[in-house]
Amino acid sequence: MPVQSKIKKGSSKKAAVAPSVKVVTKPAPKPKVPRTKAAAKAEEIISKLRIRVRAYENKILDASVKQIIDTALRYDAKIVGPIPLPTEIKKYTVNRSAFIYKNAREQFEMRIHKRVIDILNPSPKVIEALTNLSLPSGVDIDVKMA
Repeated sequence: MPVQSKIKKGSSKKAAVAPSVKVVTKPAPKPKVPRTKAAAKAEEIISKLRIRVRAYENKILDASVKQIIDTALRYDAKIVGPIPLPTEIKKYTVNRSAFIYKNAREQFEMRIHKRVIDILNPSPKVIEALTNLSLPSGVDIDVKMA
């Protein structure tokens, strides 16, 4: 049964309320997270050779990418890719006629196909073999060390 106050309704005495006490607690320490496999692999990778290959024709591009991968695999390099990047499309609109049929227009487009290949921890032999590689004309290569 609840305890009732002995103070009557019309009385001017007020019930005494105990002052509130603030309890300050420290946040619990965060548990240490064990290293994951991905974090361990990220520490192992010292260097990365990123090769970006661009060409107007996708068949020539795929042939040269295959040639790069075969060369790297010959020297036991670890490869990630080829990763296809979005095709860059450049469109050009040209008037068909200069005077009377001025509203008639033609549209032309150039498609640039791109691929990325990553070689993890490349050895000097792999780098030398890739520099001596002869690829077909029309294929543009950008090599970066990261």
